[in-house]
Amino acid sequence: MNRMSYLDKQIEHYLQETKQTGGLRHLDTIYSSSGKWLSAPTAVGVRLNLSGNDYLGIADRPDLREQFSALYPQYHAPSGSTSSRLLLGNFEEAIQLEQEIASALQHESALLFNSGYHLNTAILPSLSTIKGIKIYADRMIHASMIDGIRLSKLPFVRFRHNDLNHLTQLLEADRELYPLPIVMVESLYSMDGDQADLKALVRLKQTYPNLIIYCDEAHAIGTHGAHGYGLAEELEVLPSIDILVGTFGKALNSMGAYVATSAMLRDYLINRARPLIFSTMLPPASVAWSRYIFQTLPTLTSERAHLRATSQALRSALQEMDYATPGVAHIVPIIRGDNDSCCALATVLSEGGFEVRPIRYPTVAQGTARIRLSLTASIRIEDLLPMLDILAHQR
Repeated sequence: MNRMSYLDKQIEHYLQETKQTGGLRHLDTIYSSSGKWLSAPTAVGVRLNLSGNDYLGIADRPDLREQFSALYPQYHAPSGSTSSRLLLGNFEEAIQLEQEIASALQHESALLFNSGYHLNTAILPSLSTIKGIKIYADRMIHASMIDGIRLSKLPFVRFRHNDLNHLTQLLEADRELYPLPIVMVESLYSMDGDQADLKALVRLKQTYPNLIIYCDEAHAIGTHGAHGYGLAEELEVLPSIDILVGTFGKALNSMGAYVATSAMLRDYLINRARPLIFSTMLPPASVAWSRYIFQTLPTLTSERAHLRATSQALRSALQEMDYATPGVAHIVPIIRGDNDSCCALATVLSEGGFEVRPIRYPTVAQGTARIRLSLTASIRIEDLLPMLDILAHQR
């Protein structure tokens, strides 16, 4: 009891310090959701959801759910898989989805994981005994990728965001020491909505033929490319990305993640990736839904076009009001700077009927706190006009 009391005092001290800096997090209850509208116990009643990741607006598509139910009547009452993949969890639906992902993304094979976090904390630690590896990570990669680096204990260095000149300098300095460089990037970055120059990155292989490109398409799968297969498809570099990862938990409105890669690396991960080996497999119904939506992606061209047009219109309107809004995609950040100012703006927008959340230090760098607006294909520019009116009065 005394030991726990001492622990509680240490925790209380941390929480108080965090609160004073405006960085204390808490969980808000959302009572119901019907697509782009959220219901919460507030005077507003409902809010336009600008904080989610349902980029293609699939939650607003009862027609897709009806089609899925007709195709998979056995999943009307879904159940868990009750086993790891290596025991009884290797069901046919998962194998078929992996084959379809590999074919669509122009790779030899693919492998499913329970989440993007599971995946990104699995791959590099699995490679930790391979000699000659050094990691070169863009400074803005996701926390799950950073945790994967740390868990692997592989040598690493971070290069300035989207600065391939800096990356090249680092690669050249290490050329003789580390013959197997792995460069880690996101195709579309989640905080600024800006893109990696995947074509230029692929060209580096001409100088460094052993270079491995590890690219996370979490925020681009579904929203980019003629078939919705991501920014790598849009830039026509799919087969040149050695480790191509993505998630079902965003534009595909499901759960889980995948890596598209070589057949050899897939077999290696099955034998070495602890988050895969020691986790219960995703439920068959979830995998079936992911498969159905993945098969549907090529037909959602109008949704992608609408999302892009709405994003461009919103960003232009904000820039006309002199708001700092970096990026080019459906993630539209409004940079506020300090945590307190960011939280105050989030409160005003929330009271005005918009579900927004402040993104603060330490999630983002000190002095770059922002409201991150995540758009979906079900949102119209007309839905956003009241928000723009509020923002016009906050300058």
